[in-house]
Amino acid sequence: MHLSSRQRRIVTAMLAALFVVTASSLFSQVVPATRGGGLPLTVGAGFSLFDLDYGQDAGTERRMEGVTAWANYAVPYTPRALRGLALEVEGRDINFNRPAALVRMRQDTLLGGVSYTWRQYRNFHPYAKGLLGIGSIDFPPSGTYSHDTRTVFAPGGGLEYRAFRSLWVRADYEYQFWPKLFGPHTLDPNGFTIGVAYDFRRGYQR
Repeated sequence: MHLSSRQRRIVTAMLAALFVVTASSLFSQVVPATRGGGLPLTVGAGFSLFDLDYGQDAGTERRMEGVTAWANYAVPYTPRALRGLALEVEGRDINFNRPAALVRMRQDTLLGGVSYTWRQYRNFHPYAKGLLGIGSIDFPPSGTYSHDTRTVFAPGGGLEYRAFRSLWVRADYEYQFWPKLFGPHTLDPNGFTIGVAYDFRRGYQR
């Protein structure tokens, strides 16, 4: 994957943030986990607002909305320093509020990877993630060419807030890399997702 210097700086910054969060867990007082019933699984869904990185870069002319769903499975029996490690799967459909100039525009992704959640605080959990998967894009036709797919790499992160017992509110940012789309160009959709998630662990302090 060929990345520009700006893209390399973004990835480096996100990886550095993940390292800092992981290192902090080694030296901070972490709230201990309390074992209980249920699965170490969190499932959520939310509303997304994304910059498509396609079309005119002015105002909201290349922004669209969509829906996102995710599942997060906490890796069991990890050392204390890695207690926030989890496997994550995410699906997103950016298909709403399409700009008039971007006929047929749609971006779908199905990604999987790992996340790390910093659990020093009881009700606020910052996290970082790195996902990899497949992306599908429909765009204004150029002759008969109006659809393509790519392997997508997507670092990101955000914050979870416990709203009530097992119910969490999640604010997520994700920056995607779609390499060599339309020639040598790397498409970089990025945006925010606000949603809610349910933790299926009963009696378990995350």
